[in-house]
Amino acid sequence: MNYRNKTVVASVAGLTLEGMDIMFISFAMSMIIAEFHIDLATGGLISSITNIGMLAGGIIFGILADKFGRVRIFTYTIILFAIGTALTGLATNIEQVYVFRFIAGLGAGGEYGIGMALVSEAWPKNKQGRASSYVSIGAQYGVILAALLSAIILPTLGWRALFFVGVLPVIFAFIVRKNLDESPEWMEAQKQKKFVSKQEKGKLLQLFETPRTTMTTISLAIMATVQIAGYNGLMIWLPSMLQQSQGLSVSSSALWTISTAVGMIIGMLTFGQFMDRIGAKRAFGIFLLASACAVFLYSYAEGSAGVLIGGAIVGFFSNGMFAGYGALISSYYPVQIRSTATNTIFNFGRAIGGLSPILVGYILQSYDMTVAMTYLAVLYIISFVVMLSLKKRQPTTLINGLNH
Repeated sequence: MNYRNKTVVASVAGLTLEGMDIMFISFAMSMIIAEFHIDLATGGLISSITNIGMLAGGIIFGILADKFGRVRIFTYTIILFAIGTALTGLATNIEQVYVFRFIAGLGAGGEYGIGMALVSEAWPKNKQGRASSYVSIGAQYGVILAALLSAIILPTLGWRALFFVGVLPVIFAFIVRKNLDESPEWMEAQKQKKFVSKQEKGKLLQLFETPRTTMTTISLAIMATVQIAGYNGLMIWLPSMLQQSQGLSVSSSALWTISTAVGMIIGMLTFGQFMDRIGAKRAFGIFLLASACAVFLYSYAEGSAGVLIGGAIVGFFSNGMFAGYGALISSYYPVQIRSTATNTIFNFGRAIGGLSPILVGYILQSYDMTVAMTYLAVLYIISFVVMLSLKKRQPTTLINGLNH
């Protein structure tokens, strides 16, 4: 297996394990709430704390990966979220669950951007979109894996045993460390003395070094926030929305979840091809506008066929774009701050966008599904406008910009 493929396999596996770890909480939530006698809001705080851990881990490990190497720090992040997940199974109260989920979040937040940086540095510019899409699908594999393990383990061994499975990624971390060489582009950057002075300024500050770089960083952060807000708003609330508005049973809403996930996977693969062939700006433009239209029209879907097909179409466009963010963010920053940028920006989106279900829940409680879907459609329009404001890269300081 050549180096390019190794980076994709390692990053896909890392994101799969991360996705699995995050979904464990969703499947085990009712059991955790029952055992610790807590209310739904207290239980929901588990995910919020995990997201905060991801933001902190993204910044910390992004900086470390830019300074000490992608592969070494990548393995540390995997080990950390494996330990945090396994410790969750030992928690004796909800406060300990919060602490252990924060630890797991630290590792998970660091893993994403480092994996994406590895892939972007290994693949040529005209194939980075599809390489990024292959990696992004890993999260969907993680959801499927978590669902299968939960179905087997939860009824017989309980929620604690499910989290003990989380120690297995440690084995994967050692395999990666042994078989994956350091990024050649990062190695070359270390040899070039001209990078040293920049490194001394502080990597996080370099994301705001000039007015233009600051605007780029803010714009990408808004786009990432909308991506996560849209995804969370749809996936957390739509099944219950459909149960109420369409009278769907729980099994029917599970079928909806599967059809939407399939649409998402196909959308990711398609978006990667679009990005490489027509450029990132056109690809994001098409998918953002199509997402706004699809989400708005979906509130008028009727009947089982309409709900299932519409769900797949919404998933295709709204989450298909997820495949491009690793390549997009990486393309705007030079090698010496690439992991820092990708991790900080995307995990900021996770932390803020992760609050979207609270707002969607409020809208549903106060208004109706049409208003909730209009809110999501407006988010995608805002992201489209922000995307148009992204300037063409500056060749002297930035690498592989948005406009090919």
